[in-house]
Amino acid sequence: MTGQRPSAVHINYEPIGVIRSQHTVPEQTPIQPVYARGCPGRAEVLPEYVEGLKDLEGFSHVILIYHFHCTETVHLTVQPFLQDVDHGVFSTRAPCRPNPIGLSIVELVSREGTILHLDGLDILDGTPLLDIKPYVGRFDRIEGTRDGWQHEVDESTARRRGRRGYRPGRKPEATS
Repeated sequence: MTGQRPSAVHINYEPIGVIRSQHTVPEQTPIQPVYARGCPGRAEVLPEYVEGLKDLEGFSHVILIYHFHCTETVHLTVQPFLQDVDHGVFSTRAPCRPNPIGLSIVELVSREGTILHLDGLDILDGTPLLDIKPYVGRFDRIEGTRDGWQHEVDESTARRRGRRGYRPGRKPEATS
């Protein structure tokens, strides 16, 4: 049955909160958390999910799953920021995907009630937060990976392009 879609299933997610960062311009936002060290921000979780945050502060890092809310088009081939060659969208982390879902592993600095203070944010301010998972080294760290076309990108180019003109500055504004 190659080429056929799975039976029609409507999937609907409701945000559990919002991500606040100093990034307001997509073109100046770091492309991955590894290039966003020193970029603080927070996840503001809705009050009805406060019980779900129990014991999260025991983890140094969390996985944020979010909706790329500023993505307007889908492209199946893209030119990623680290290379000047087209690749299939599924071999990149570009936001212009059929299902615009993002994933970032960031440092959990502290928790105050429903507010998670974070570092290493590569996410636009106001991004809808879909889920939070703890990063667990014994489950999530994989040794001996193949990194596809990424191995062709030298580290200095990756660092330079990865920050994408980010300049430290304002703190994220509080929501009302």
